[in-house]
Amino acid sequence: MKHPWKSRDNRPLQTSLTLDFLLFNCMLLLLVLGVYLFIQKDITHMILDKRLTDPNLSVEAGHYLEELGDGPRSTQLLHSGGWLELLDSNKQVIRVIGNKEDQIQSYDEDRLFLELENRTDQPYYYSIAKIDGDGQAAWLLLKIPRDVVKVSIDNAMLVSYLNHSVFFYVFLVSGLILMLIFVYSYWVTRRIKKPLRVLNLGLKQMMEGHYSTRIALYAETEFLRIGESFNYMADVIEKTTEEKRRAEKSKQRLMVDLSHDLKTPITSIQGYAQALMEGRGTDPERQTKYLNYIYNKSVQVTKLIQHMLELLKLDSPDFILRTERLELGDHLREIVADTYGEIEQKDFQLQLQVPDEEMYAHYDPELFASVVNNLISNALAYNPNGTHLRVSVFPEDTEIRIEIADNGVGIPKELWSTIFDPFVRGDEARSTASGGTGLGLSIAKKNAEKMGGSLELASREGEPTVFTIRVPK
Repeated sequence: MKHPWKSRDNRPLQTSLTLDFLLFNCMLLLLVLGVYLFIQKDITHMILDKRLTDPNLSVEAGHYLEELGDGPRSTQLLHSGGWLELLDSNKQVIRVIGNKEDQIQSYDEDRLFLELENRTDQPYYYSIAKIDGDGQAAWLLLKIPRDVVKVSIDNAMLVSYLNHSVFFYVFLVSGLILMLIFVYSYWVTRRIKKPLRVLNLGLKQMMEGHYSTRIALYAETEFLRIGESFNYMADVIEKTTEEKRRAEKSKQRLMVDLSHDLKTPITSIQGYAQALMEGRGTDPERQTKYLNYIYNKSVQVTKLIQHMLELLKLDSPDFILRTERLELGDHLREIVADTYGEIEQKDFQLQLQVPDEEMYAHYDPELFASVVNNLISNALAYNPNGTHLRVSVFPEDTEIRIEIADNGVGIPKELWSTIFDPFVRGDEARSTASGGTGLGLSIAKKNAEKMGGSLELASREGEPTVFTIRVPK
């Protein structure tokens, strides 16, 4: 069953982990915000304390409106080095209470607003208050040396207004962060561990010999590629194992068939040779007959061994294929001309159809000649005298098609699936009456495939046996 969150499928692992980390940070920020709101709610109130060098000194200009230099507050202010300035509506200094330490006699609004920000780099602390009345003075400006005034938060008072101890809040925040880290780590580990567990299970089944095992992963791109590589490897191993099994089985059957096919003629040779040695063939006619048997059987053994060596040579890794682009029409005519004597001897009716124009193809001349010779020899061996034999060539777009067909006895349908296997003959008999080795068609098919072509068997009306050779251009 697919993971509900399908968006991570086919996505790079780096992207997925990055998104997870961003999600983790968002959750962490939400956690911090939640803790902050909790503490805000948990605090009864906070007090900002303006801590001064002299606790009795006021830094608010409005506190001096009633005294204007005649009173204890004003005295304390002047004693600390501060002073008061009376400004008219145009921000011009019309009176100074105390010792003025600067030379400013008028202010513009921008300059005044800037000074009232009371930055830490200013030499004086400013405070201003409006004077109500019809007099000339409109504003009261207070100035105190900056080193006299310091604004801070009274931490002791803040802590005193918390409903729980500081340790409680530290423990709460640390515990929540650790829990969030654990959840995030578990989530990321599970995401990586799940596909790895599937891969590990698949490898274990492969090690136990279950080569049909395939895995399906729903994860990031990297894991999907590993899964595809695993399935490809499993396909190759399964096919290789099956091919090896079939090769072993074919090898065993090959050895049994070869032993049988060699044993029969050799036994005959031994029998006739023993008869001659024992003097049972006294008359010349019988001796000649025995010698003919011995010769024919030895020829059969030689042909069988040659075909067997040729078949093994094709399967050898040392086999060298010599394909080149050659004209095929004239070469085919030469091959058929070399077999014409046997065709005439069997009284076959030959129909050769080769176009007059040149036809070039990529093939190995020796292997191509072997394919054609094997197919013609097969037709001569299994068909009666007077059979019609057709050899035709059909040029196509990417290949040249050669057909070798006859109207003879044909090949039983039940043998078509195995006709190209070693030691299978069209008469389905293990006798040696036909003289065939059962290796010709197998060699012909391997030769055609070695050249990059193919060999197929079909039948048509009037031609029960049609072998089709395809050679690439």
